[in-house]
Amino acid sequence: MARFEKFAISLSQYWGAHTINTALDLFNLKDKVVVVTGGCGQLGRQMTGALLSCGARVAVFDVAADKFEVNGLESQQANSRLLLTSVDVTQRDSVEAVLREVVSAWGPPDGLINNAALDSPPNAPVDETGPFESYPEESWDRVMQVNVKGVFLCCQVIGRAMAEAKRGSIVNVSSIYGLVSPNQNIYEYRRAMTGTSFFKPVAYSVSKSALFNLTRYLATYWAPNNVRVNTVTFGGVFNQQDPQFLEGYCARVPLGRMAREDEYNGAII
Repeated sequence: MARFEKFAISLSQYWGAHTINTALDLFNLKDKVVVVTGGCGQLGRQMTGALLSCGARVAVFDVAADKFEVNGLESQQANSRLLLTSVDVTQRDSVEAVLREVVSAWGPPDGLINNAALDSPPNAPVDETGPFESYPEESWDRVMQVNVKGVFLCCQVIGRAMAEAKRGSIVNVSSIYGLVSPNQNIYEYRRAMTGTSFFKPVAYSVSKSALFNLTRYLATYWAPNNVRVNTVTFGGVFNQQDPQFLEGYCARVPLGRMAREDEYNGAII
């Protein structure tokens, strides 16, 4: 017992000379400035609300910012800690112009969440969900523009501001389909329903895969400037999908279900 008490005293003496970060301190974002691209979407709204709840100032960069309906916590903070801006992440001038607004209002960003992305919706044109051999070039370009070039430009412009300030954190949002190929068997029911071929398109998977090495590159490139760059890789998120799709997808998930839209907030924070 005496030996344990001596050890406990020595720990107390050690911590007395050092700063202790409590769990709340570690997740405290009070007055941190965070840019969220695609902040008006299903997951972007969740991220925005979670960041606000931790005290951050959030600048939403989204082409659909004018359609953002402020409510709840967002409404309470809208005047002082939420900035809704219309930004096309595929255009450098657009990103640079709005970043200047953010810096003028709040100072250089502390965080960047690259969440904006395109995928083929369930009601996508038939030629977009057909065989790989006939996948439209314009569909490829549209997805790669947002999902890869958009992240690249935001990292260049906003990441540069962080590097110059010698601090910051970038989170690039990838997908399980960037790690593994979509299981096309899950979509067999669509082929049976429509009588036509249906495949999960290729561009989304390729674009999300590209983010892994962009993240690795920047993580080492900006490490001397105290800017951290990480990827968070999302699995499927429930969004009123077809029951047949849910059955096929969830059978391949260990928990047996898709994620709720709020379940990634902790990792983002």
